[in-house]
Amino acid sequence: MAGPQQQPPYLHLAELTASQFLEIWKHFDADGNGYIEGKELENFFQELEKARKGSGMMSKSDNFGEKMKEFMQKYDKNSDGKIEMAELAQILPTEENFLLCFRQHVGSSAEFMEAWRKYDTDRSGYIEANELKGFLSDLLKKANRPYDEPKLQEYTQTILRMFDLNGDGKLGLSEMSRLLPVQENFLLKFQGMKLTSEEFNAIFTFYDKDGSGYIDEHELDALLKDLYEKNKKEMNIQQLTNYRKSVMSLAEAGKLYRKDLEIVLCSEPPM
Repeated sequence: MAGPQQQPPYLHLAELTASQFLEIWKHFDADGNGYIEGKELENFFQELEKARKGSGMMSKSDNFGEKMKEFMQKYDKNSDGKIEMAELAQILPTEENFLLCFRQHVGSSAEFMEAWRKYDTDRSGYIEANELKGFLSDLLKKANRPYDEPKLQEYTQTILRMFDLNGDGKLGLSEMSRLLPVQENFLLKFQGMKLTSEEFNAIFTFYDKDGSGYIDEHELDALLKDLYEKNKKEMNIQQLTNYRKSVMSLAEAGKLYRKDLEIVLCSEPPM
């Protein structure tokens, strides 16, 4: 039986298409900031419980708070008290959950950067719609997921609508990296430390001692440590090693060129 119109769409379905998933997301991420948080989260959880119980309104008992806490412990992987889209993808079972398919295939940020490098063919710091389609088609093949042309088109459009936050029809590296598992997303760690072009050029020139236009792994190591100290961020050796490895996936034969590093560290990709 269909509920009143303000009911969120499809929450009761066991299997969702990519487009339906997006509608649910948009319904609850009311302010469009890329997270479900605060009151939005409460509404979402209430609807989820209602859908699960298939009964009338859930009572606002103490155990609602308890259940919600349990739910957050399970799904809020980075414990920031809000649910982001990729975390939500785990909650909603979907037969064609290409977000999860993406995450299973691109398990590490190093693999993600390799895939990025392959599809950002013009080194613009963006993947455009036609490049994105190739990227997804590769991904689905590797995950042995059958798909047809219309389905691929739907996935491409859905990902653009999900992640192309400024609506320019292309995805920047940091937008696209929201597809990564949170704990793998080293790009999020740089979010608060983005550099202007001037700052970036100064730091790159400092480490590119011989002016060759590229740095090697050891120089990158020093540069990252420097960046972290300047921003007074904690960083353990294991994390530093992982980040360095991920960034070095962009390098050619051990040489990391200025433009490739700029994509990761600058607030705006190079023009």
